[in-house]
Amino acid sequence: MFNKKSLLAGSVIAATAVTPGLAEAQSSVQMYGRIDAGLEYVSGQPTGPNANGAPTGTATRFSQESGDGGVSMFGLKGTEDIGGGTKILFHLELQFLANNGTLAGAGLFNRFSTVGISNDSYGTLTLGHQLFISNAVWDFDPFGQSPWASASLVRGRNWPFTNNAVNYDSPKFGGFDFTGQYALSNATSWNGNGTTSSGRNAGFYVTYTNSVFQVRGLYDETRNPTTGKLDDPFLYSREYTLATNVFLGQVKLMAAYQASRTSGIASLTGGQPTTTDHFWGGATWQVTPAFSLTGAAYHINANNNGGNATMYSVGASYSLSKRTVLSTQFATVRNSSTANFSLFAINPAGDSVATGNPPKGHSQSGAYIGMMHYF
Repeated sequence: MFNKKSLLAGSVIAATAVTPGLAEAQSSVQMYGRIDAGLEYVSGQPTGPNANGAPTGTATRFSQESGDGGVSMFGLKGTEDIGGGTKILFHLELQFLANNGTLAGAGLFNRFSTVGISNDSYGTLTLGHQLFISNAVWDFDPFGQSPWASASLVRGRNWPFTNNAVNYDSPKFGGFDFTGQYALSNATSWNGNGTTSSGRNAGFYVTYTNSVFQVRGLYDETRNPTTGKLDDPFLYSREYTLATNVFLGQVKLMAAYQASRTSGIASLTGGQPTTTDHFWGGATWQVTPAFSLTGAAYHINANNNGGNATMYSVGASYSLSKRTVLSTQFATVRNSSTANFSLFAINPAGDSVATGNPPKGHSQSGAYIGMMHYF
């Protein structure tokens, strides 16, 4: 449900005469997007708070939402072919909420604002605001990093964006490819000192793909922009990921392990965890070209009495056409007595009525049905 489809909106062809024999330069611009909206039901929503700010109970919520199947977005991509297998690229993309028409995130182009260069033999280099490299788990997640998927139990740790980034994607060599990313803090302190909104972020991954299976190993780190430290396993930490896909005709099997590690701290304020271990596995069955079924389980263990939780999820999608998809998902999170993990990929430190985490030891369940249209 998260395939990135686009529609050619227009093209401009220009000729250059820099040197004799230089190939004629060609430019094109693509406009694309998708709109997702649906109905959502969630139980285990916190109520309260009490004098300490913690929930006092739970309630249910029925709402109309945007982004349950996949984010609503609008974007522009452009290329200029300058010859010799080399192209100049740009990418501008914003995320919005279809249910109220507002931007989802700070800034105008809150998903991508990049420019770069690509060569058939040497790979692609881009600079600017873009997805942080930890998002590379999305194609190993049965639900493609939808809101109730592999980002949920790590509270959004593996789906942020990053500023000031330099990103390199290699060509494929014998089934292997490599991606590396480095994002500067733009502060006088290399890792960040509180004068900018960005800490130093970096990472890389290597992927091997053949007709039967795919394996990816990923390392990334994201630093606190105020302190420059790795001091929160859900926000600022080192993350190690090993993930695999297995292709069995109409069935795709997926599994992954992620370890998030902080550094130089014995225990966070309030006894919050300093490490997490995250596992998931699932499958998608493409029953017909238009209809698919998906099931998955996600589990997390957190130290320092952070507890553990398991999320179970099943879903289905049906393509009404090449550009319109109906989807539904049912999910539930079961928390241990000291855990308060949510269906939603949010970043609270402990109990929070405002962010929707259930009280510790409580479960949370949800269902949605929606429509996504690509243009």
